[in-house]
Amino acid sequence: MSASRITGRLRNLNKTQKLSAAGVSAVAAAAISLSLVPGHAQAETEPQALSAAPVIFDSASSKQARAIQDSVIQQHSTAEKLVKAADAAKAEKAAAVKEKAEAKAKKAKKAKLKKAKAKAHSKAKAHKSESRSSRSSARTHMYANNLDGWIRESLDIMHKKGIPGTYEGLHRNIIRESSGNPNAINDWDINAQNGVPSIGLLQIIKPTFDYYHVSGTPHTQYDPVANITASANYAADKYGSIDNVNSAY
Repeated sequence: MSASRITGRLRNLNKTQKLSAAGVSAVAAAAISLSLVPGHAQAETEPQALSAAPVIFDSASSKQARAIQDSVIQQHSTAEKLVKAADAAKAEKAAAVKEKAEAKAKKAKKAKLKKAKAKAHSKAKAHKSESRSSRSSARTHMYANNLDGWIRESLDIMHKKGIPGTYEGLHRNIIRESSGNPNAINDWDINAQNGVPSIGLLQIIKPTFDYYHVSGTPHTQYDPVANITASANYAADKYGSIDNVNSAY
């Protein structure tokens, strides 16, 4: 192989590989130079006159030169393979980094979408709850917070529960029993003396209120709607309807 072809191969190698190959080439050149001088061992003891005759390579020198040349070529080939392997590894690493970055971006996008979806769901749920609360509030406030409103709300509950009674019957008995005061207490009759005073709009005692309490109303005698519905329920059981009550019951 010519020197120009070897130099061309060296251009493709890295610095360390070039230095290694150059060292081998130098050794090869030195070996060839020595083989060109006949009797070089004898030159150490006495001067030799240079001959103008053509230099003839002996068989051993030719083999040595070819061996060195083959070694240099093999090293060049190995160096090229190392360079290609390094490039391939670099490309593979870059591809892995890119793939990792894309996976991370995809995961972040998915998490962001999930968060946005959860936020939207939470907002919708809150809006639905608020709407339900508003409807409930509207139902609660459709009755006035006075005797008329209490009687009307009690009548709606009574009708749903199948408890008989009219506005006139409820209003008449309420005025007679408490004058429309939901906090009225009888503290002088026999019930009061027994420790269970009559309380509220329709003056009902605690044991009777507990027994005839209507579900869906507060469990207290002082609540006007709970007091009316429980009393009407008791009157319906004992007299057929609150409308049939015209005195103490």
